[in-house]
Amino acid sequence: MTKVSYVTEQGLERLMKELEQLETVERPSISQQIAEARDKGDLSENAEYDAAKEAQGMLELKISKLKDTIANSRILDQSKLNTDTVQILNKVKIKNRTNGAIMEYTIVSDSEANLKEGRMSVNTPIAKGLLGKKVGDVAEVQVPSGKMEFEIIEIAL
Repeated sequence: MTKVSYVTEQGLERLMKELEQLETVERPSISQQIAEARDKGDLSENAEYDAAKEAQGMLELKISKLKDTIANSRILDQSKLNTDTVQILNKVKIKNRTNGAIMEYTIVSDSEANLKEGRMSVNTPIAKGLLGKKVGDVAEVQVPSGKMEFEIIEIAL
């Protein structure tokens, strides 16, 4: 069963550009490498040929997964989102009750996640624990290092 992925318009656009790059630039480049390696003679002991074929296989797998992600993506209408409870595409300010650290994340789909930019995947344990909670609620989240408690300070779009 395929998994539906909820994305923003910008996220879907980025995925489509990445797919185009892989198909129009990367794929021909690897084909060229294979052709050059083949021209060098004996394929049974040609490490360049083996490496190029392996790279081609990895690229085709990546293209296939990206096509699947795009096909199963649904664009979220941000105008229909609210800030009563935490949901995907909300910006959430949370406080770690153990050390008092305050963090701010936007909850996004896996394909748009980037913690350096403050974009947390909806499938992380912390995001799953926050979903459906309101301002003032405390989310108890099981993470690999044990249980953590996060207080929800603010929910915004």
